[in-house]
Amino acid sequence: MAKVRNNIVTKGLSGLLGDQIVFRNDKTGRTIVAMRPTFNGERVFNAAQLAHQDAFRQAIVFAKTAKNNPVYMTKAEGTVKSAYNVAVEDWFGQPVVLDIDISGWTGQIGQTINVKAQDNVKVTSVQMMIRENNGSATTLEQGEAVQSEINGLMWAYTTTTLVPMTPGTRLDASARDLPGNIGGSPLELN
Repeated sequence: MAKVRNNIVTKGLSGLLGDQIVFRNDKTGRTIVAMRPTFNGERVFNAAQLAHQDAFRQAIVFAKTAKNNPVYMTKAEGTVKSAYNVAVEDWFGQPVVLDIDISGWTGQIGQTINVKAQDNVKVTSVQMMIRENNGSATTLEQGEAVQSEINGLMWAYTTTTLVPMTPGTRLDASARDLPGNIGGSPLELN
């Protein structure tokens, strides 16, 4: 694939030339030249390919409505991507919980557990769950964390239950992004 800028012959060209070469323009004004794709009508797709095609169809449906979201429009500014492209990319991305900081928590009520989470576009919420690891993984408490106004990656969860700091107590933090993807990370007390 060739990318051409300010060429008097190809500037603004789009479409098919000679049934072999395709010209198209991106949002920055570049003319992109590529070979025409060929498809075999008798091709049989395997299960993984069909699953990916289905996921891509879902991403397209999401992106068609999400492309007008100011978050996607802002993320696309100054890049060759459109807000639609950013939304498709976000559909396939998953937020990540980078760290669970329990240095300010001793198991008491009203203490803070800090969670560091990020996404390729935006983390919309962080959920904290504290479980007793007694074989049945009994939930001791759960709730939403609040995003820090100073650092957009940090989320603070304030405890509401007295939790014994016994080995095996498990903290699960999960982050959610705009398309609804969830990524999480557990922390088990030693």
